[in-house]
Order: sequence, then structure tokens, then C-alpha cells
Amino acid sequence: MTAQLMPPAAPENTVQPEGDGLPQSRRVRTGRVVLAVLGVVLLMFPIYWMLRTSVASVDELSTLPVRMWPRQWHWENYVAPWRQFPFARWLLNSVVIAVASVVLTVVINLSAGYAFAKLRFPFRNVLFLLILSTLMVPVQVIMIPQFQIVIDLGLLNNTWGVVLPRLAEAFGLFMARQFFMSFPDELLEAARVDGAGHLRTFWKIVLPLSKPLVAVLVIFTFMWRWNEFVWPLIVLTDSNSYTLPVGLQFLIGQFSTDFGPLLAMSFLSILPVLLVFAAFQGYFVEGVARTGIK
Repeated sequence: MTAQLMPPAAPENTVQPEGDGLPQSRRVRTGRVVLAVLGVVLLMFPIYWMLRTSVASVDELSTLPVRMWPRQWHWENYVAPWRQFPFARWLLNSVVIAVASVVLTVVINLSAGYAFAKLRFPFRNVLFLLILSTLMVPVQVIMIPQFQIVIDLGLLNNTWGVVLPRLAEAFGLFMARQFFMSFPDELLEAARVDGAGHLRTFWKIVLPLSKPLVAVLVIFTFMWRWNEFVWPLIVLTDSNSYTLPVGLQFLIGQFSTDFGPLLAMSFLSILPVLLVFAAFQGYFVEGVARTGIK
């Protein structure tokens, strides 16, 4: 008697196609990709419009409706401000202030965050709460006392007058403390048993494992210092000492009707922030997640 061959049964977890012929998982992935592409287009459109306006002429921008694609590319808009104003000097000032602030702020936040997380000393929690309470104080309230201190120290119209008052940031200290709280105490105890002190333990063990935190602090600090406007405007009185945001405000008075050169310099001013984020973005998400920031 010949045995009747039966087709193999389909596994229970096999996704069956729906009416349109696509598995549900593929439909979900396709929908997510479409939403992601739409989100990227919406977020990148202002940058595109800045670039498009930076190469347009006055007549083209004054003619309605404004075209999405320029008729002519006026690259001289990127050259004229460099020739007429000390834009290169402003760029150098911003780089010096931002880099110095990033290095010193990251060092201070890492050291203080590690101390508040892993060291035991009197009134540790009270001091930490007092530092966090400064986040509720508007920066405008302390500008006058800070400005008076800068004058007393002779740092008016000086790069250090811009850098020093902003070095100790409560937000960065909070992130560093939350990150170091996740470190197992057994790892640090093992280092102490081997004869390592606090400084060596921090330098040899803790710091190499803190790359995500360092990336987050570098990105945030560089972005804040690079885009800071009010405090450099108050401290820096000489036009040759201006930073890029202050210099761009000065350009508004010179190119009030010609948006091409103004948007060209604005576009160049955001490139360093994008480059810094691109360099450290690999650790950015992990660093934010591990510090407890949602």
C-alpha cells in the first residue's frame, strides 16, 4: 500500500502575508523608514534653505514667489564678508574660547562627578543638592555680579573673562555623577587592593571606561560655548575680540537687506558644531542613556 505524501505543515511562527502580499513585519519596517525619511527632510529643510538663501542675490529674494532652487549661484556671498570684516579673527576667537571651555569644563565635571559618586566626605549630599539648586537660578540674575568680578580681575575684553565664569556647570556635574554611580564598587576596591590611589584609579580604570560620558560632555559644552551670545557681548568690547555669534549680530547691521552674505556666514558658523557632533555621535546615545537622562 502506497503511503500518501502529505505536504509539510507551516511553522506556527511564520508570518502570513496579508491582503497586499507583504508580511506584517515588512510593512512595519517600511512604515518606519518612510516616517524616518520624512522626519529627516523636515529637520534638514531649514539647513537647506539657509544654504539656498546664502547663494542668492537680493533681487532674487525680493521676487515672489521665491524659487526652491536658485537661478544663479552667487558664491561671492561667501567671500565678501571675509574681505570686509575680520571674520577669520572672529572664527579664531570662537575656536579658542570653545576649545578651552570644553577641555577645562570636561576635566572639572569628570573630577567632581567622580568625587560626588564614589568618595565619602562630610555633607556630600547636601553640597550636591546645593549645586543642583543653581540650575533653578536664571543666568541673567548672576550676570551683574559675574561682570563685576571680571572687572575686578582685569579680565574685561579678554578671552579668559568669557571662559572662566562658565567652567563649573551643575548640569555637567549631574550627568557625570549619574554616570559614575553605575560603576561597580568592587572594581574600584580591587584597584585599591592592588595599591592604586584615587587619582590612579580614576586615570587608569574609570576614565578609559567613560568615553560615552566624555562624548556627551564635549558635544553639549562645545555647542553651548560656540553659540553663546549674551555673555561674550557683555565682556568683549573690542570688535577684534568678538566671537562668531557677536560678529554675526554686527553683520546684521551691515547686510540688513542683503541676506545672502549674512546667511552664508551663518551657514559656516554651524559647520564646526556639526563636525564635533559627527566625531562624537558614536558614543552620544550610549552616554545619554547611561546617565539616566530620558
